[in-house]
Amino acid sequence: MNGFRSSIRSHKALASAAGVVVLVFLVLGAFLFQPWRLFTSSSLDEALPVATTFGVTTPEDASPDSTRPDSGPATVAGPIVVRTGMFGSQEHQTTGTAQLLKLPDGSHVLRLEDLASSDGPDVKVWLSSLEAGGDWYKYRSGRYVDLGAVKATHGNQNYAIPAGTDLSGVASVVLWCDRFSVAFGSAPLA
Repeated sequence: MNGFRSSIRSHKALASAAGVVVLVFLVLGAFLFQPWRLFTSSSLDEALPVATTFGVTTPEDASPDSTRPDSGPATVAGPIVVRTGMFGSQEHQTTGTAQLLKLPDGSHVLRLEDLASSDGPDVKVWLSSLEAGGDWYKYRSGRYVDLGAVKATHGNQNYAIPAGTDLSGVASVVLWCDRFSVAFGSAPLA
């Protein structure tokens, strides 16, 4: 131990440079890996999406001074489940259900229900053309639609699917860590 200390004292400039390099690697590693996320989680409970439509007033309901033909009572219409699947774990323990929903206005939403997964840096929600499960590194080679960052590690969440998205070839939903190209979990859509 005394030999090590005397070596550092005799090479102060080299020891200082080595200390700076180690510090830079520690800071860079902390930035990339964000190890504190092993101990963090978040929760969100978004309501199931619904659409409000207005009924049309019939001629017998209309008063002589009525100027709006669409002044009938409001009705609430719910979404239709187009496809659904259960999450399976890949690189991280992941559970919950993925549902592809069609809203009354024709738009589509992906709903994650009872999601439970790990926190991580840069985790996205993808619709993928590849089957769920198996080797997670395969997802980069398939066609996918990035729906944005995962909103929370736990709970119920809605993700709008961009208008014009071709859903015919979508086979799965993937929780994808973009920074490290790792699938946390995936759900087949059947």
